[in-house]
Amino acid sequence: MDTLTYVYDQSLIPGAEQAIKVCLNVQPDQRVFILTDRKTLPVGASLYDVAKNVAKSCKLMIIEDHVARPAQKLPQVIMDELEQCEVCLYCVKPQPNELGHRQQFVGKVEANGIRYAHMVGITEEIMCQGMRADFRKVDEVSKALIARAKKAETITVKSRRGTDMVATFSQERIWRKTSGIIEEVWSNLPGGEIFTAPISVDGKFVVDGSVGDHFSAKYGVLDQTPMTLHLEGGYLKSVECDNKELEKEFWEYCHTAEHSDRVGEFAIGTNLAVFEFTGNLLQDEKMPGIHIAFGDPYGSQTNTPWSCPTHVDVITGSCDVWIDDFQVMENGIFMAESLGFDYAYLAGDHSVGITH
Repeated sequence: MDTLTYVYDQSLIPGAEQAIKVCLNVQPDQRVFILTDRKTLPVGASLYDVAKNVAKSCKLMIIEDHVARPAQKLPQVIMDELEQCEVCLYCVKPQPNELGHRQQFVGKVEANGIRYAHMVGITEEIMCQGMRADFRKVDEVSKALIARAKKAETITVKSRRGTDMVATFSQERIWRKTSGIIEEVWSNLPGGEIFTAPISVDGKFVVDGSVGDHFSAKYGVLDQTPMTLHLEGGYLKSVECDNKELEKEFWEYCHTAEHSDRVGEFAIGTNLAVFEFTGNLLQDEKMPGIHIAFGDPYGSQTNTPWSCPTHVDVITGSCDVWIDDFQVMENGIFMAESLGFDYAYLAGDHSVGITH
């Protein structure tokens, strides 16, 4: 489809401008490549229209034009575009069994040192919500948290719904900041988290937010049917959920391959413009709070010596969080004064729904 004539809602443009001009800081001498799909084409087209007015050149490709979905591997005609660009965006609705092609794509991005925005599951709604955050403020919050997290031996998490767990860490593992300002490594957009691979996680994790991969679209927010995960030594030991279909499907997913049942990621969301769960993992995981993921630990970023062909995130809400013995969050709200920032800037930002 010719994006030059593709009509989409102009409300997508502010989020697209954030992505291209602020988060990726695209320069006039750079070449941009955007990979999208038919479901996400309005977002892809808005990004294309902004990028082509900033960059030296911009190329947009639609996955279904080149390979049938779900696609476990991307064809060479798509992969070749990564040899021709300095900046890349992947904005696609995920389908089951596609993590392999995303790992293929990201592996090439990392090998080529491309500045990259990973927008798996991006929607028009998220473009008008989380993508309108003040990412410079999100970066400030993220820096305050990561300064403490890098020194942490343990992080304790409790929630009103029953989460009660302790994660342990090693300074040999690297904490990463993906605040939306894409500098040292690629990042999800909308941005807003710090993460690493824990040494171990023990206790109970109650998922009352959303679940990653294809589960988001299928099950949405789990506030009515929360899923309780029992963790021991960093591994998933059991799952309990009133939705037995979800319980079974999640357990099976976490036993797809070696390490699929191992906690490979521990993360703190830092996007102050996200106030409630939407059922879309891409945005929900950025809400201030805690999420973990089973499977691949992004070893190239976290300095973790194992890998896995699966990766699925889960989120718990309304947390109390302690980094070692220093409390950084109460009932889902950062202890802003202790961390050295404030929420005052949100009062004048109409995109996040706060009024005087």
